[in-house]
Amino acid sequence: MSNAVPPDVIAKYRGLMQECQKINSKIAELETDRNEHKLVEETLEPLDPDRRAFRLVGGVLVERTVKEVLPPVKKNRENLEQVISTMQQRLEVKQKDTSEIKAKYNLVNE
Repeated sequence: MSNAVPPDVIAKYRGLMQECQKINSKIAELETDRNEHKLVEETLEPLDPDRRAFRLVGGVLVERTVKEVLPPVKKNRENLEQVISTMQQRLEVKQKDTSEIKAKYNLVNE
């Protein structure tokens, strides 16, 4: 990076880059969770609603029926999708800010 760039701008740029990396990591983690919920949902849907199913709640495995387990699994997946969407929007804003600083000060990635 050029010496003509104020140190506070460089610090802000690096901070934004770190935030983008953290958000990307969190999105990847949430997408994995969402995919697991989707897999469970797809596995349970064709089963008899009165068939017993097991669910891990707070570290304890509890016995329920498919009809009791499926709605919370669907709801959790929907919530994960909303959180992922929100985080992707935040990431886009941070990336835009990073790009603007990079263009304005003619920065080069380290």
